[in-house]
Amino acid sequence: MRFLPDAEQTAFGRNLDRMFAAADTPSAVRAWARGEHGPGRELWARVAGAGVFGLAVPEAHGGSGLLPVELGVAFVELGRHAAPGPLVETVAAAVLLGRFAGDGLAGAWLPRICTGQVMASLAMPCGGPYALDADAADAVLVVSGDPADDLHLARDCDPVQASLDPARRLARPRDGELLATGPGVREAACCAADWAAFATAAQALGVGLALLDRTVGYARQRTQFGVPIGSFQAVKHRLADVLIGLEFARPLLHGAAVALAGRAPEASAEVAAAKVAACEAAYAAARTALQVHGAVGYTAEYDLSLWIGKARALRGAWGTPAECRAKVLHK
Repeated sequence: MRFLPDAEQTAFGRNLDRMFAAADTPSAVRAWARGEHGPGRELWARVAGAGVFGLAVPEAHGGSGLLPVELGVAFVELGRHAAPGPLVETVAAAVLLGRFAGDGLAGAWLPRICTGQVMASLAMPCGGPYALDADAADAVLVVSGDPADDLHLARDCDPVQASLDPARRLARPRDGELLATGPGVREAACCAADWAAFATAAQALGVGLALLDRTVGYARQRTQFGVPIGSFQAVKHRLADVLIGLEFARPLLHGAAVALAGRAPEASAEVAAAKVAACEAAYAAARTALQVHGAVGYTAEYDLSLWIGKARALRGAWGTPAECRAKVLHK
């Protein structure tokens, strides 16, 4: 059992890092928050072209198979660069639809998700009543019912609601065309929820790493009393605490990926542990970034705010800290 990415997986992450760095993602994020989806769509096409969505699509439908380790590597980089759009939800939708290979649903949707032709969003009881970026998505899937065993393709959505992260545009979808029903929907939804929580954890880890990098760089440049503020013990200790939190979350994320890859019975609990650790570490990184940057950290025009808002929003997405801890304790 290996808990570290191999050389090929590491190279994949580095290539994504370079690709996003050259794409000016902050501008795309700001445009997305205004409801202008063009730059975000261009970035989406690059993500699909790099094969990221194919990591959640079976080979029979044009993907690379279900590869959570590689998917985790990709979503760390997506978080590091604050990429906009329903990235997690598209992956979860692909996993959900992949469980319906026998009735044509998978064949109808997965090849287009894999190539980036379809941007999907997803609303399930475990993820809350809202669908992310439904105004931009080509398809919004809704799992509903009591128990949750009906899968619909939403016909439309309510107006967009405000979010902690302006680039995360939330809307309540309305049930539309019934695509599938029965216990199979409930089982597929549980599997998709695990993958959504895992991708969110990886994204949060990337957000935390970006916040730490930017805060360390600022602490080296900002001076007070004639010396860089990074030389103060109080600042060093806060930054060290953030680094420790992020590094403790990383092996939990890798362990969750291994559990998902092996379809282990304890995979849900492993994912929950990774999510609470990564999201709490990212949230701590956001608080520290605000304290070290001072008043400029609160400025919406300053790029740091893009990551701070995302860290706060991801903390509660696809499982609150309390829900994740409960799942770990009752595994």
